[in-house]
Amino acid sequence: MDFDRGAWAGGLAEWIEGDVANLSVAFSWRLDDAYQQAIYLGAQGYRVRAGGPGLFTRPKYLEAVAELGGRLEGALARHNPAATMASRGCPVGCWFCVVPKMEGREFTLLPEFTPRPVLCDNNLSALPADYQDHIVGRYIAAGVPLLDANSGFEPRTFDAAVYRRWSAINRGPWRFAYDDAGDGPHVERVMRMLGGLRRNLKMVYVLIGNEPVADCLERIERVIAWGGIPHAQPFIKLNALRKAPAVRADWSRQTLIDVARWCNRKIWRRGAFDDYRRGVKTAAVDDRQLAAQF
Repeated sequence: MDFDRGAWAGGLAEWIEGDVANLSVAFSWRLDDAYQQAIYLGAQGYRVRAGGPGLFTRPKYLEAVAELGGRLEGALARHNPAATMASRGCPVGCWFCVVPKMEGREFTLLPEFTPRPVLCDNNLSALPADYQDHIVGRYIAAGVPLLDANSGFEPRTFDAAVYRRWSAINRGPWRFAYDDAGDGPHVERVMRMLGGLRRNLKMVYVLIGNEPVADCLERIERVIAWGGIPHAQPFIKLNALRKAPAVRADWSRQTLIDVARWCNRKIWRRGAFDDYRRGVKTAAVDDRQLAAQF
């Protein structure tokens, strides 16, 4: 049987069950789209229900056009039919992350989860070791490969035992986050542990915009030097109605765009950021397209 990573719905999933239309909003910047769709579906005679992380920081945004509250069962698979979760919550409590605020800082385990190629748990390596074994065992028993540990592993809790355990099923990149300078020693240790793997199997999400430009660039450059692939993620406020990064410290909107393009289009293979020139076409997506994302 062939398996793939599926396709994401882009942050807004819709499905109809009988006379009920369901809207699941993953990101706050899709709320305006959800509002308009709820009006349309209501005009078609459906009873409209809405939920999802995108509503957490603006809980009343859709109250005039949809029923709110309760869990929309099966919502994750509507966003991507290849996706699943075996736990919710995260004990770390990052200030820029909605998960601990919405799902709590203690894990809720979902032992009867359905193994699928994309696993979206928030912090796999911090889960109890026996529950990690349970997840791996269910994947092996189902004959399903793990193609994408989507939210990845926490470098502070990733050790040799975690690596051995998940190596039994992981067929995709090992994903980690490098959110600030304090993560440095832990990410470096993990990268040395994964040293024998190909570069494209070591993916590090680097948050940018939360620290000064020089500090964020240094984190990106360290990931490159350690043999990994950095993916820059501009800091966006949890309640943003536009997919636009927050401009802080010595950043500008244009610098955020430039660093994200230089990093995520792997232009760093051709030279340092100081040598980057946005007018030079070096990737399939040009500056106007990238700017439109922000």
